[in-house]
This record gives sequence, structure tokens and C-alpha cells, in this order.
Amino acid sequence: MPDIHTRDLLAQALASNGLIAILRGLQPSEAVAMGKVLYSAGLRIIEVPLNSPQPLQSISLLREHLPADCLIGAGTVLSPVQVAEVKAAGGQLIVMPHSDPAVLQAAKAQGLYLAPGVATPTEAFAALAAGADVLKLFPAEALTPAVVKALLAVLPKGTRLVPVGGITPDNMGAFVAAGVAGFGLGSGLYKPGMSVAEVGERAQAYVAAWNALHH
Repeated sequence: MPDIHTRDLLAQALASNGLIAILRGLQPSEAVAMGKVLYSAGLRIIEVPLNSPQPLQSISLLREHLPADCLIGAGTVLSPVQVAEVKAAGGQLIVMPHSDPAVLQAAKAQGLYLAPGVATPTEAFAALAAGADVLKLFPAEALTPAVVKALLAVLPKGTRLVPVGGITPDNMGAFVAAGVAGFGLGSGLYKPGMSVAEVGERAQAYVAAWNALHH
């Protein structure tokens, strides 16, 4: 289990805002510059999907060069072996598109934060029972704010639901009103080939939209 200090790190990151940067396709050569521009925009959780080029190298670089209050994680984690590799690279958060019990157990055994993907009440309750810290609601395009509200009505109080998929600064409001804890930002924030400046501008637009909805 994460000790109390590391457990606070996730709560602290989500308290600044609930935005999680998903840098699918990130190159190690741009990792530090992208990480720094996201950090300066206010993001405190950065995820590198393992189907990116040399993802473990990018995770290692991000962890080395960004402040300690920025959580670095891996996405699209599909096996216990990958969990161990992420931990060795300095990753702190395991994000999955699904809820494979073997991967959940491996992440918990390694003391990592855990954000499995769920789309139904059955999956959500099982993931929480397995120790999930955050529930990634995926794919969000198929799951309306009404679904979010219904899920949160039956899940334990304080459950952190984070929609991922198709989230823009303009469509966050209805999800926030339904009670989500944050959002995973994919291609709306970063696509391979974008400049650091462009990603920075997009990050600022997301943070501004989040702040406007929470004040």
C-alpha cells in the first residue's frame, strides 16, 4: 500500500485541478519540454501510454525533471510485467483501459496509484474492491453525464470518477455538474507533431475552463 505521504500526493494533485495529461505518441526527445509546459500551465498529473515510442524512457525523464508534486504515470498498462517496468522507470500511477485483476494486484503490490478503466457499475465496484484510487470512465464519448450521475449515486461517497475520451474545454461543464473528480485529456491536449507552445496553449485553455467551473 502507498504510505500516507504518497497517498496525499494524488489527493494534492487532484486538488489543484482534476486534469490528467495523456501524452500518447510522445517522443523521449520532447518529453521534458512538454512536461514543463504542462506543469507551468497548472497540470499535476502526466501519463505516458505504453504504446508510445520508448515510453519508459519518457516516464523516467519526466520524473527526473519535473517537481515532486507532479505525479508521473503510465497509460495502457496491460500486464503485471509492465507494472514492474513502470515502477522501475519512476512511474507512480498505473492507468488502464480495463480492469484486469492481475494488473490491479500488481500495481497495489508495488505501492502505485491505480486508475483502471470502467464503464459499468459491476466494473466500478470490482475495481474499487481491488484498491483503485481513481476510476477512469472510458470511453467517455459513450457515457453521458446522466450515466455519471447514476453511477455516483450508487458508488461509495467520495469515489473519484474521471471521464476519458473526447473531453474538450467546452463539454466539461455537464460532467463537473454530475460530480466527476477530473478528466483525462488525450488528443484534445496533445497529438504527435504538435509544438510545445501549442500544447501549452491548449493546457491553459483546459485549466481556465476547469477553474471557471470550480469557482
